[in-house]
Amino acid sequence: MKLHGVKECLDVRKSDISGSVYDDVNMSGATFGNVNLAGCSLGNVNMSGAVFDDCNLSGWKIHNVNLAGLKIVKANLAGAAITQGRMEGMTIDGILVSDLLAAYRAGKAAEPAK
Repeated sequence: MKLHGVKECLDVRKSDISGSVYDDVNMSGATFGNVNLAGCSLGNVNMSGAVFDDCNLSGWKIHNVNLAGLKIVKANLAGAAITQGRMEGMTIDGILVSDLLAAYRAGKAAEPAK
């Protein structure tokens, strides 16, 4: 099925639409429940204000993404890695990450050489 240049509200249930392509589509206010997005690719997507609850995001790779204001609560971050990111004002359990890193680096510098 092809939909081009239409404005419709779709109600899709118990369907297999794997391999579908969405380009230049406004899905604001859409609701996704019990949806398998494994292996999907998202690019140039505005998800500001999105809420994720009870989601399996294991293996996610995000690059060049604005996560300003992100709140992560009760998350399994085992093996997570953050590199080359802006972290001004970022906290972990209420402690500024910049302070945590400074304390870590100071402790490393004070360790005796082996």
